[in-house]
Amino acid sequence: MMSNSNEHFLERLRERFSGKLLDAHLHWGQITLELMPENLLEICLALREEKEFAFDQLSDVCGVDYLDYGKVDWETRDTTSTGFSRGVTEEEFGKRAISFPARFASVYHLLSLQHNRRLRLRCFIPSDPPKLSSVVDIWASANWFEREAFDLFGILFEGHPDLRRILTDYGFIGHPFRKDFPLVGNVEVRYDPDQKRVIYQPVTIENRVLVPRVIRDA
Repeated sequence: MMSNSNEHFLERLRERFSGKLLDAHLHWGQITLELMPENLLEICLALREEKEFAFDQLSDVCGVDYLDYGKVDWETRDTTSTGFSRGVTEEEFGKRAISFPARFASVYHLLSLQHNRRLRLRCFIPSDPPKLSSVVDIWASANWFEREAFDLFGILFEGHPDLRRILTDYGFIGHPFRKDFPLVGNVEVRYDPDQKRVIYQPVTIENRVLVPRVIRDA
């Protein structure tokens, strides 16, 4: 019954936003609408204001980095078929290498209390640096969520009233949830006895790559 309801609602969303969506699909009971930044505010406003949707609550906003998504960083011809192994066959690799419209995306989770429905929006951001409009004026709860996405992924939200870091330190360099951010960071802190204060300095730890190890009996 719920599945039929979701499929009917999905068709209604496709009809209402025809020509403005990249894709709309239902997977594991979750409806996802995919769109580009130029249509974000129009769609979000309609989803909140129109009575048949009434998505009056924004539960979360998060960033996503699809750099090298679906690719393996450890390729081998000789791996086990089970267990902790990251090697894949050429056929499996082809299926996993998925192409997206942009490296970065912003994902929005909406809730309609009136209709007891949830909806997910995924907005791809092709610009460099990644930039799209803030939805704070539509859902006030987006304020800190957008600050988090800015801090961790470097996504700029135009129109945000106070876009600044929220989780990292004041002197932090870079955006730590980006896939190309070094595992050891860019700077480290230590107490300087001569200056009698904590100072920043370049990282002294050698960067490393974490590769899972597969142990086989001889």
